[in-house]
Amino acid sequence: MRTTVGIVGAGPAGLLLARLLHNAGIDSVVLESRDRAYVEQRQRAGILEQGTVDVLRAAGAGERMDREGLRHDGIELRFDGRRHRVDFPALTGGRSVTVYAQTEVCKDLIALQLEEGGPLLFGAEALAVEDAGTDRPRVRFRYEGREDVLDCDYVVGCDGFWGVARQAVPAGLSRVFERTYPFGWLGVLADVPPSHDELVYARHERGFALLSMRSPEVSRLYLQVPQGATAEEWEDEAIWDELERRLETRDDWRLRRGPITSKSVTPMRSHVHEPMRYGRLFLAGDAAHIVPPTGAKGLNLAVGDVVTLARALTHEKETGSAALLDAYSETCLRRVWQAERFSYDMTTLLHSDPGASPFDGRIQLARLERIAGTRAAETDLAEGYTGFPLDEAVRRHGPADGAAPAGAEGAVRAAKGRAGHPGRRRA
Repeated sequence: MRTTVGIVGAGPAGLLLARLLHNAGIDSVVLESRDRAYVEQRQRAGILEQGTVDVLRAAGAGERMDREGLRHDGIELRFDGRRHRVDFPALTGGRSVTVYAQTEVCKDLIALQLEEGGPLLFGAEALAVEDAGTDRPRVRFRYEGREDVLDCDYVVGCDGFWGVARQAVPAGLSRVFERTYPFGWLGVLADVPPSHDELVYARHERGFALLSMRSPEVSRLYLQVPQGATAEEWEDEAIWDELERRLETRDDWRLRRGPITSKSVTPMRSHVHEPMRYGRLFLAGDAAHIVPPTGAKGLNLAVGDVVTLARALTHEKETGSAALLDAYSETCLRRVWQAERFSYDMTTLLHSDPGASPFDGRIQLARLERIAGTRAAETDLAEGYTGFPLDEAVRRHGPADGAAPAGAEGAVRAAKGRAGHPGRRRA
């Protein structure tokens, strides 16, 4: 089997990349080790930045998102019994976020790929990426009980933190930066309407809490728990009681309770692998970087990666220049590190570190007071939360002649693709 771009992993990064390449006339094959039902049901992120929403719309994957997604124009911070709303459009020139679960994004992109795109093979387990440092990389995989090889011009690892793609980067070239946090998140889904119409981030002496949602009828809620805690340790009523304590306010706000349908614990860590490219292998999404979920950046960073890569591959096809491909890792990492910084700031602002002193707690409150009382600090949070420009680094370096334009317009144009440039289909 041969293709121009072999994509390992059918999460949002791999699926969106396949869609962007299809729109640009570049053929691809997507290999996914899990079955379709698993990909469409695994619970992950639920907040889409403004740039992600724009890209999905431009790629033709925004119809159901626009119909069912929930636009949010702010978040609420709670601390010391107080409530402070951060107004995104007023602080960012009109930007907002949309609540639309990663499961739904994957469903939309899978349907488009199966209807219009190239091969998408579920149950195809990637075993290794080989010859990544040559001009003929390949993916060895197992499908329907047999081993096969996918020969490619380029391989893109969208197979997550535990995938095989990153293992193809020589150890001598890899640099890893990471931080493990001494707590995790207990996340629950509950069949009850959200208790607030926007997300609520609460700092409390007992630990962090987050009130979120998946729809007008389904709430998504989180509690900070000790590192190593398991979901089985928490009875449903104990979860509701603890949420009520940590989300309490000085007014008459009340938490709605309902049946909990699922619960799980997510560890908290920051991780960046540099470089994000080796030869003809490119890493995207969780294969290259992990952020703690406090800043709602994981899925959105993956979108930034594949928009950058799709633009670079399109530029190479149209002009013969590899300039943007050569700059891929540096371009993405500028945005990645800003997202890591923002996620770290949000995490340390709102969580109770078991090793913290009373002084540290007072510093947290002082930081929150400054956000609530200073427009500059509030604007910095709003700009970070609604999303960093998808191609800020391209704008800084200046795109090569003929490259897609920088800024939001460039990201959208890259998502739409260009007519009149057939892809290089190979048998």
